[in-house]
Amino acid sequence: MIAIQPKFKMGAVVATPGALEVLSENKMSAWSLLSRHLAGDYGSVDEHDRQANEQAIEDGSRILSAYVLPDQSKLWVITTAADDRGNRESTCVLTPDEY
Repeated sequence: MIAIQPKFKMGAVVATPGALEVLSENKMSAWSLLSRHLAGDYGSVDEHDRQANEQAIEDGSRILSAYVLPDQSKLWVITTAADDRGNRESTCVLTPDEY
């Protein structure tokens, strides 16, 4: 098993019912996406959003990753903005429709 070097802290991790269903249908675990998100592999976001995520790691704003699964379903992973002490409250795995 390869250990990842996380680029930021995720806070509490949650997933919506729709995301859990999509993960189950694709025989995937949420960790497969969360580990990519933490490592700075933001999936199918465009270059502007990729750069915004890198800036968000520095300035504490929201971080968004978007992934296309084997059945072409899409899931997002969103880490909330940091509070004034630099703590991020949570990271959520969800379908775009659940946003």
